[in-house]
Amino acid sequence: MIAAAENAYIVRFRRVLEHIDAHLDEDLTLERLSGVAAFSKYHFQRQFSDLFGIGVHEYVKLVRLRRASYRLALPAREQARIIDIALASGYESPEAFSRAFKKAFGQTPSEFREQPRWDPWHATHLRLIETRTLPLQAVHRAEDVKILRFEETRVAAVEHRGDPKRILESVRQLIAWRKDNGLPPRTSATFNVLYDDPAETPPEAYRADICAGIRRPVSGNPFGVVEKAIPGGRCAVLRHVGCEDALYAAVKYLYATWLPASGEELRDFPLFLQRVRFFPEVPDHEAITDIFLPLQ
Repeated sequence: MIAAAENAYIVRFRRVLEHIDAHLDEDLTLERLSGVAAFSKYHFQRQFSDLFGIGVHEYVKLVRLRRASYRLALPAREQARIIDIALASGYESPEAFSRAFKKAFGQTPSEFREQPRWDPWHATHLRLIETRTLPLQAVHRAEDVKILRFEETRVAAVEHRGDPKRILESVRQLIAWRKDNGLPPRTSATFNVLYDDPAETPPEAYRADICAGIRRPVSGNPFGVVEKAIPGGRCAVLRHVGCEDALYAAVKYLYATWLPASGEELRDFPLFLQRVRFFPEVPDHEAITDIFLPLQ
């Protein structure tokens, strides 16, 4: 009975976090957020900070700054003006936005757009990961896993080698190549091939490929993009809906729970992901990632 009450309590706060993600451009007042959770506004601040270890206003600020950092470093379309990003982040002027951004990430927005420093960025992002892990972790079941035949897919790939904290630098390279070749995500599927487990691999030895589906050969380019193929074959597929921070739990479910009970054997090719919808093009909780586990 106590566990059921705890779960219901967490669900109410999950609604709050999802509401924040979906309405970052709007005025997220204490009255509004406490109403989403159906809690008294007189207690909501303490409930939030005691559960998550961070105040609700600080949380909203960090989520807005995180989205701003993605829009600066990984523009999916045309680069937005810094003033527009500032206004969308709840700041009345670029100067106020710049001060807050530099305090959070150690660089001004223009410096971060030009050459991001990922270590300070990850240090700030870690606060959000620790806050969001419990309420945003999905519960997976065996019936969520489908077995299908994946068709061989040619891809343009940036081979990321080294610290996974710097993987967004490789993402930036692929985005630049895509723009140069007129292959946006809406016409070219996005894949990640994960050779190593970041939790078990020394940072300098970590390997992953950041990929875009192609129909014509990859020519010489200054972005370090090479042509590869994801082989066809049977795969177990688990769709993960939600933020990147909870993706590891979905992968762990496939390996630790589903696979031993399935009777299946793995094929000699790494785990790979297809990014169907991704942040910041959609709110975090609406992101969709299909996880492919190659089977014999």
